[in-house]
Amino acid sequence: MSTTELLQRAAELFPGEVVTTAHVRHLDLPLRAGKLALITLDNGFDHTKPTTFGPGSLAKLAEALDRVEAEAAAGEVVAVAITGKPFIFAVGADLKGVELLTEHSDALAIGKGGHDVFKRIAALPVPSFAFYNGAAMGGGVEVGLHCTYRTVSAGVPAFSLPEVFLGLVPGWGGCTLLPNLIGPAKAVKVIIENSMAQNKQLKGKDVFELGIADAIFEPADFLEQSLLWAAKVLTGEVAVEREEFDRGKAWDDAVLWGRWVADAKVHGAAPAAYKALDIIQQVKDGDLQAGFDAEDAALADLIMSGELRAGLYAFNLVQRRAKRPFGAPDKSLARPVSKVGVVGAGLMASQLALLFARRLEVPVVLTDIDQQRIDKGVGYVHAEIDKLLDKGRIGKDKANKLKGLVSGHLDKAVAFGDADFVIEAVFEEMGVKQKVFAELEAVVSPTAVLATNTSSLSVTEMASKLRHPERVVGFHFFNPVAILPLLEIVRAEQTDDASLATAFGVAKKLKKTAVLAKDAPAFVVNRILTRFMGEIQGIIDEGTPFETVEAAVKPLGLPMSPIALLELVGPAIALHVSETLHGAFPERFAVSANLGKVVEAGKRGFYTWQDGAQVLDPEVLALLTFGDSVLTEEQVRARALEAVAQEIGLMLEEGVVGEAQDIDLCMITGAGWPFHLGGITPYLDREGVSERVNGKKFLAPGLASVPA
Repeated sequence: MSTTELLQRAAELFPGEVVTTAHVRHLDLPLRAGKLALITLDNGFDHTKPTTFGPGSLAKLAEALDRVEAEAAAGEVVAVAITGKPFIFAVGADLKGVELLTEHSDALAIGKGGHDVFKRIAALPVPSFAFYNGAAMGGGVEVGLHCTYRTVSAGVPAFSLPEVFLGLVPGWGGCTLLPNLIGPAKAVKVIIENSMAQNKQLKGKDVFELGIADAIFEPADFLEQSLLWAAKVLTGEVAVEREEFDRGKAWDDAVLWGRWVADAKVHGAAPAAYKALDIIQQVKDGDLQAGFDAEDAALADLIMSGELRAGLYAFNLVQRRAKRPFGAPDKSLARPVSKVGVVGAGLMASQLALLFARRLEVPVVLTDIDQQRIDKGVGYVHAEIDKLLDKGRIGKDKANKLKGLVSGHLDKAVAFGDADFVIEAVFEEMGVKQKVFAELEAVVSPTAVLATNTSSLSVTEMASKLRHPERVVGFHFFNPVAILPLLEIVRAEQTDDASLATAFGVAKKLKKTAVLAKDAPAFVVNRILTRFMGEIQGIIDEGTPFETVEAAVKPLGLPMSPIALLELVGPAIALHVSETLHGAFPERFAVSANLGKVVEAGKRGFYTWQDGAQVLDPEVLALLTFGDSVLTEEQVRARALEAVAQEIGLMLEEGVVGEAQDIDLCMITGAGWPFHLGGITPYLDREGVSERVNGKKFLAPGLASVPA
């Protein structure tokens, strides 16, 4: 089948594509270097709708190449260059089309069609240039790799090959051309390390320093400088020299390092990184066509895999669903927030104050039980602002402004009398929080929203003694506040729409992913994690060795082991949440006597460090008692996953969240559960756990799986 036929067939499968046009114009180069054909990739929209490559877009680029090939063959142009519309070069394949594919042959056609078009750039009878003027990702990076030379703007904010992060491989030349351009070690960093580090982006300077681009210019006159540089290359005034690299052991070591990185992140549970590394290894001898063929095969296999569909599902949750929270009231009901109050001045409260000041840029006032604590809290915020200044993240004027916005006061009436939104972050005890809310209600305005950062207590009960409980809302952040995106917004039984809409409006300004949750014990993330952790703890208490349990959950590719998570959360908090949930659901949530002993002894966890290695703490082990029931790794994993599947099923029946998608969005953004699993429910569906436990899958066919 010809490239044209491949692309026509693919276009029929994807009728909704936003087609990128490849405009050709001709420019006289400086230095009398001759005429250049400049291809500009543009989908007709501004930078808020980035340029992508679907089958229709590839066909348009092929048409442009028909024209410039003929001009080059006729001697009418001396070079061809590709650039993008303002702020955007191109951000890769149109993934909405990938989701629609149901046949392996069609998936193969997507890879082959892209290769066939891009390879024509390298085959031009004249030199070719990529002018990376703006954001470039995936296929946008790869189209430039097929060019003879590349320049990059110092203003490029985002440049990456993110495919492995999504469950794909860079399949239009990335795995083949990049290691042959900059060497395997740097290529592994871009394709594997950066991608698996939550899709870390390169800046323009990084692109140049890695050797991906041959020259870098400032954004103000980027195109003019790129054209001048191209002219100098063509006239011989500039000679481009590229690094030579070892194609022996050093190449093998780079791939081995990549496998170590992949193992550390996904423990073999997701295939994309390993397939990418196989291709990098295969092109060690410089056989580009063999690499392209391997990319086509890997791309097709991955497109038809459940792992990729789960990755795309997760991508859509974070990119789309997060922007339109399910069940949120009409945003027009939200009240303006021009001042924020924070009750408490401890670490969590201080982190919240810093976030509110930075994102809302309104006055933020902290209170606490004595002036010393208030001063410490305000001092923490000011010190963090100074750190941002020292790192160049903000300027001096901005730093002074932010510091001026954050203050403290002992008197709640003075501090919060004119506040529109007040959040408490005090000790996790119902009586304490009820007392705080009673004090607040006496001094705040009638329309002020009262929020609680509780992680597990009933918001309804917390508000029950107030004259106006309708203004109380749960506003649960995850630690560290500055990093984890999730914000569980909890609607208590009497919370009104205006208060809830105000909470969602504030969340949006805080740039958080807000998910609406019912006022049920421990809400979403902590309920699932506590059930999971409780099952793990129970298995250990019954007699299964720690190392067996740790090994059992490795294939899930979790960001950290359950035991490490326990240490991060803190045994005391974990015990408190398990006690709360035991009170609500005693038949499913046990309270571990061993965990109680660890807390009573004031220990941070089960492990300690000896000679640079993590080992079980002998002092902790001496406190614990174990049964004699020993499970295999498979049994441990099955029991833990079945418990999670049961709990999620019950939560959906109870209406804790609107849909299973909200469970996954919470687990990805609040607990760091793997993108490649789609959170948790696609994995439970794919492994058959959902049907085994609940008699049905959580998600409809095709939502996070290959459509029938």
